[in-house]
Amino acid sequence: MLFCNTNMIKEKIQSYLPKNANVEYHDNLAIFEVSSTQIAEIVGELHNQKKLSLKLVTATDERKEKGAFKIWYLFAVPGDNFFICPFIELKNTTDFPSLANLVPEILNYERRIQTFFGLVATDIPDNRPLILHENYPSNVFPLRKDFEWKTKLKEVTGKYEFQEVKGEGIYEIPVGPIHAGIIEPGHFRFSMAGESIVQLEPRLGYVHKGSEKLFEVLSLENKIRLSEKISGDSSFSHSLAFCQTIEKLAGIEVPKRALYLRTIFAELERLANHFGDIGAIMMDTGFSFGGANGSRLREMMMQINEKLTKSRFLRSVNTIGGVKKDLNKSEQDYLSKELIKIAKDFEEVIAIAEDSASLLNRLKGTGIISLEVANNQGTLGVAGRAVGVKHDTRVDHPYAAYAEVSMGQIPVEEEGDVNARFQIRLKEIRKSLEIVQESLQKIPEGEIIVANITSLILQKSAYAVSMVEGWRGEISYFVATDAQGNISRVFPRDPSFVNWSALGEAGLNNIVPDFPLINKSFNMSYTGNDL
Repeated sequence: MLFCNTNMIKEKIQSYLPKNANVEYHDNLAIFEVSSTQIAEIVGELHNQKKLSLKLVTATDERKEKGAFKIWYLFAVPGDNFFICPFIELKNTTDFPSLANLVPEILNYERRIQTFFGLVATDIPDNRPLILHENYPSNVFPLRKDFEWKTKLKEVTGKYEFQEVKGEGIYEIPVGPIHAGIIEPGHFRFSMAGESIVQLEPRLGYVHKGSEKLFEVLSLENKIRLSEKISGDSSFSHSLAFCQTIEKLAGIEVPKRALYLRTIFAELERLANHFGDIGAIMMDTGFSFGGANGSRLREMMMQINEKLTKSRFLRSVNTIGGVKKDLNKSEQDYLSKELIKIAKDFEEVIAIAEDSASLLNRLKGTGIISLEVANNQGTLGVAGRAVGVKHDTRVDHPYAAYAEVSMGQIPVEEEGDVNARFQIRLKEIRKSLEIVQESLQKIPEGEIIVANITSLILQKSAYAVSMVEGWRGEISYFVATDAQGNISRVFPRDPSFVNWSALGEAGLNNIVPDFPLINKSFNMSYTGNDL
């Protein structure tokens, strides 16, 4: 766990801060208040001129202590594990300026803030609610502190207005929310000109479960469990991101052995999911050999996870201050030998797959997004790297033991199609296998959890952020405490929340039968988006 020297932060980020900013430091996070009239200028300068990447935008209800709502704009300093977060206070008003026309990726954050906090983004390009559906009362805002988490609401009747494409011969195809396969529910509205998709609009929210509100009321132990349920196939990465924020707030330094174990388990989670994805992509083209073997390799990884941790999804492994599960010498040897077998098996499958002209024909040129779209939407992870976005949190903002293993160059592709996303997964599988083997060789002796954590004391009126590169992309957590040191706000941002907007662009000029393949190549989490 990294704890930052305040003077080091000041020196590193000075050139990014506006003059006369009254900066408050929270470990590696620098926050400062900006007026509502200045926020567009500050955010525009940080994002568009100084090229800082936007990590998230969220709100907090601090009316009880500060008499205001706050809206936070989190940016990362490139090449360092430091973050800058200007914020605005809303006192005696619920209006704040929309910045979506300035930074397009902010739009859905603003829509979410409007829906859940009842704050109004003035001049927002899309004023429709997000996540909560039309049967939810429009004047009830569940993330306000005066909303009781177990309130039973009256059902109302409303109508959601899909975007409409007008023109001669345009027709619509509604798909979902219930699908033929055993997948999560989501509605997709296709606007068609002949066989070509001219607009694709996803509508989600069908698996909203009130996670952000639950984080306010659960015990700390159950908060960790809840973080594992944000997106079930990313249980370890989500719980790691949450635990890291609490460790910052508590001033806990995690033992080095635990950092290596976290690295190993995170890569095992990545391997299982990438194996499943390459198989599913091949299956959606009708290449049954690849589909079956991708599923088989995934199952082999899941069985390894269960043997090592008693959980196929690596749940109940992370905890505050380290991990609950160690790997003894025989388990390390077992893991190393199994991964050598799996690596050989994987390469044999891919050699056959890459010799299939019909497979490659379906993958290449399908579901293209451009670099411009990726930059505008803030596209993350596999989808971003497949179009040349050279970002990986393990390299850019290393955590756990990633600074001590050989990460090499971040793999990227340029074409932005299904094949590019497929190839990125192949490269990441090979790199993950290397990372685990190197970590097993370097893992030091020692404790796996901080000793004698009897009562956890968190900093009061403090803020912490943590980033983890999940298998889909970057997972970000923003956590705030109140004046008593209790956790008052947790915002988990799964990469799916960001990447869903790019899916609509990927569908353009394709045909509907290619949509399942395009969708699978992104493979986003419905529940990770809906929270």
